[in-house]
Amino acid sequence: MSISCAIPADIPALTRLVNSAYRGEGGWTHESHLLSGPRTNDTGIDELMRDPQSMILKYTDGEGVPGRDEQDVLVGCVYLQKQGSKLYLGLLSVSPEQQGKGVGQDLLNSALAYAREIGCASIRITVISVRHELIEWYERHGYKRTGETEPFHAGEKFGIQKQPLELVVLEKPVD
Repeated sequence: MSISCAIPADIPALTRLVNSAYRGEGGWTHESHLLSGPRTNDTGIDELMRDPQSMILKYTDGEGVPGRDEQDVLVGCVYLQKQGSKLYLGLLSVSPEQQGKGVGQDLLNSALAYAREIGCASIRITVISVRHELIEWYERHGYKRTGETEPFHAGEKFGIQKQPLELVVLEKPVD
């Protein structure tokens, strides 16, 4: 297991991972019942990586893949963006085959360590309001609803809505 900063050469693998986690039928975190189309594309990932206030952490693991270097198997990622005194956390993605094995928790812990390192007071996330199981997962990891909501992103950049959607805002203080 290794968590490190993603580089441009990782973009195609990151795009595949994010789309399988968000739009695949496997695992418990997909959104295919709410949105159609891809969650992102190579251009979208590249744009996120080019933002000087942002980074994408990648989780790699070679376990169970004979003859492969540990760095070859991407199983998770998370996008982090410094926004003033807060760290925005997004695109938390875990390969459907690896969900429930602690990868998401490890990425959250790395995000928290990064937030401390850069002096952020809290971590902020947005989750689709009807994703109750996902909101509960974040709450079990110390995130609290702020009472704020935001409209879901208009257009097809994040997928085509199958129903009206909104985002709830959650935050976790950085101790």
